[in-house]
This record gives sequence, structure tokens and C-alpha cells, in this order.
Amino acid sequence: MKKLIIINGPNLNLLGKREPNIYGSLSFTEFLDKVKDIYKGVAIDYYQSNIEGELIDKLHEVGFTYDGIILNAAAYTHTSVGIGDAVKAIETPVVEVHISNTFNREEFRHQSFISPNAKGVILGFGLQSYELAIQSF
Repeated sequence: MKKLIIINGPNLNLLGKREPNIYGSLSFTEFLDKVKDIYKGVAIDYYQSNIEGELIDKLHEVGFTYDGIILNAAAYTHTSVGIGDAVKAIETPVVEVHISNTFNREEFRHQSFISPNAKGVILGFGLQSYELAIQSF
């Protein structure tokens, strides 16, 4: 059984409440329950933090033992050299995910410090972006 982890960054704990026109009305917990039911042959763990260093620590912790990491670093995608370096330092492949199409948003969101070291990038498909990432493993 493949072992994957979804790691979400800042403000994604507010999914279902935050800007539903961009992020939808489903909480991530509700979505994750559905995904786990669909992908019963995959062990899917989940971690969320609003703190950059905690995200880096989690990448270090799981980056040598999991089969895949699905990472939505949210705003840190565009600002954190440290998270980008952590993705580069680990062995587990990382798929960068974004719910919205970051290229349809503010220009600063067009830059990613994660993409150069990611297995791939999926963005703009809402919460389905996570499912596409699961399928990529």
C-alpha cells in the first residue's frame, strides 16, 4: 500500500469558510474523508500548519519514509526559500498543489520556490487538484 501525506500551509485550515468563491465551501476534513473513501488502497496522512518552520520540520520528518508528498504551501510557496530547500533536500517526491490557478491571481503568486524541485505542479482545479496529485503516484 502506498503511503502519501498531504501537507497544507497557512490559512488552509479555513477551507470551507475562507473565500468560498475561490476555495469552495467544503472543509478540508470533509474533503479528505471523501478522498480516503475513494482511494482505499492508499494510506493518506494529513498535516496542516500556519508556521513555516513546522512545515519544514514535517518535510524533514516524512521526506525519507513516505512514497509521496502532496504539498500546498499556500502563500509560503511564493516567499519561502527554506521550504523550497527542504523539498530539494529530501528523497520523497513532492507534488506541488494549489487549489486556485495562481497565474490568474496577483503577480507575486506567479513565482514558486517549490516548483524547481517538485515532481510536478497541479493548480487551478479546486480541491480536485489533490486527487490529481494522488493519482500521479
